[in-house]
Amino acid sequence: MCNLYNMSPKGEVERYIGAMWREQMRLDNPVPPFGTGLFARAAAGGGLELVAGQWGMIRPGSPARREMVGKRPRMVNNSRAETVAKLATFRQAWAKGQRCLIPAEWYQEPNWETARNVWWRLRRTDGEQWAIAGLWSEWTDRETGEVVPNYTAITVNCDDHPMLKRLHRPDPELPPDRQDKRSLVHIDPVDWDAWLNGSEDQALQLLRPPALELFDQTDARRTDELLQQLAAEREPTLF
Repeated sequence: MCNLYNMSPKGEVERYIGAMWREQMRLDNPVPPFGTGLFARAAAGGGLELVAGQWGMIRPGSPARREMVGKRPRMVNNSRAETVAKLATFRQAWAKGQRCLIPAEWYQEPNWETARNVWWRLRRTDGEQWAIAGLWSEWTDRETGEVVPNYTAITVNCDDHPMLKRLHRPDPELPPDRQDKRSLVHIDPVDWDAWLNGSEDQALQLLRPPALELFDQTDARRTDELLQQLAAEREPTLF
C-alpha cells in the first residue's frame, strides 16, 4: 500500500500527460491519503483532461467523504486488483470503466530489512514520471450539493518482484513467497488508450508491477550499504 506520493512540477505534468493544468486547482504536494491531487481521465471530446480530486475513493451513496472504522477513516486511497470489481467502494467505477492515470514524480514505500522503517522514494531511472493506474469517481455532498471528484490507486501482488518484494513490513507468520506484498501499477504511454478506453480484459492485462529496469536504485543501494554496516558491526572482533 502506498500512502504518500509527490506530483511532478506543473510543466512536467502538462508535457507528459498532454493536458493543461488549470490554475484554479488547489493541490497538496506531497499528496497524503484524503489529500487533493491530480488524476488524468479520458476527455469527452477526445484526449485527456487533468482533474483535481480527493485521493481516497468515496463509496457511492456514502453520507460523508470519509467513512470511519472505529476512530480512524477507512483507507480507500489504494484498491486491490483482486477485489476492485467486488467491493462496494470501487466496483461501480470499475464496471463503468472509469479508469485514470495518476501522475507522480515519486511514491514512498517502507523498507524493514534493518529491523526499522527506512523510507524509499521510488523514482524512475530515466527521470520521467510515473503514470499510476487508478480509478476515479464523483460524489455529491448531500448538504451543499458540491461535486467531489475522487480517485484511488490500484495495487497488485509483487512477491516475486526482485526489488519491490523488499518493501513493507514482513509478516513473520507467512513464508517469504506468500507475503502478499503490494505494488502500484505504472501504465506506459503506449498503453494509455487501452487502459483508459479499452475493455475490462485489456485493462486487466496491464495490471502488473513495473519492470525492475524502470526503477532508480539509489535508495536500494543506500539500504544495502546500511545492511553491510550492520553485518560488520555484528561480526566478532578477533584479538
